[in-house]
Amino acid sequence: MPDISVLGATTRGMVAGAVGTTAMTISERLEMSISGREGSQVPGQVGANLLPGRDPHSQSDLEDLNTPVHWAHGISVGALRGLLDVAGIRGPAASAAHFALLWVGDAALYRALGIADVPWRWGATALGTDLFHKGVYAAVAGASYDAMARSRPASAARHGAS
Repeated sequence: MPDISVLGATTRGMVAGAVGTTAMTISERLEMSISGREGSQVPGQVGANLLPGRDPHSQSDLEDLNTPVHWAHGISVGALRGLLDVAGIRGPAASAAHFALLWVGDAALYRALGIADVPWRWGATALGTDLFHKGVYAAVAGASYDAMARSRPASAARHGAS
């Protein structure tokens, strides 16, 4: 197993998270144009619940926070993909683990903040939609991370550099 720096892996993970968030955003927009579903305000709700001075019942706070929190969450959770690499979990297994960590963490956070009920009460369409889009994120972030990890110079891999 190559020596991998935590900083380099988490940085690559965050870049992969940005790519994954882009793909998820595109898949959501396409799905909404077909299904007629309204966009989710969950990222805005999370932000309004967690940030001091914000009101989770204020429509303007939800609108102001929705897109920035969506992107900040997607980019930051990409760091987990890098940490999986540091732990020796790579390729499709890392992407599957990343998906599981992301989805379970999000569902638990939504429940803890009172934003959503337990997932088995979401209904098949809502649950399937959430699983699909987070699956797109994890697959694309994983492929991006793996491509960046493969392109590291051999000397960086030997010396633990990013």
